[in-house]
Amino acid sequence: MTAQEVIKIVQLFEENAIEVYIDGGWGVDALLGKQTRTHTDLDIAVQHKDVAQIRVLLETRGYQDRLCDDTRDCNFVLVNHQGNEIDIHSYTFDSTGNHIYGIEYPYDSLSGHGLIAGYPVRCISPKWMVRFHTGYAFDENDYRDVKALCYHFGIMLPWEYEEFEKNCG
Repeated sequence: MTAQEVIKIVQLFEENAIEVYIDGGWGVDALLGKQTRTHTDLDIAVQHKDVAQIRVLLETRGYQDRLCDDTRDCNFVLVNHQGNEIDIHSYTFDSTGNHIYGIEYPYDSLSGHGLIAGYPVRCISPKWMVRFHTGYAFDENDYRDVKALCYHFGIMLPWEYEEFEKNCG
């Protein structure tokens, strides 16, 4: 998934009044304002009310469902013939900002801003991006992403990443 493809997707959603937040590896790079590595997919967070329209927009551009073990109506992957993957996470909040459906994004996690190849995007906030990278068996990419975010934004490195650093250093 190239930066240009990500920008095309974001622009498509913007042209159709769909609010999109970049998550995952591209979200990290957006927060850092530069691409730090290659990405096999694009992770996005969108309001569940927009899922039907998103499916139509992406299907007309050659994207189709790829069934995964965790596929649900609020968590699914679309892939095109070029191998570009979009991992879509949807959520719904009530009028007071409480999560009521879908992927449990905290309301304030959807407040980040970044750049992809100079193009401004919304993304997961730095604090939450780091938190979302804890509590599971992470890999070298996760370590580099979290360390870069913590350094760039003055966030304390989570303890499991400190342990990883000690054991690998």
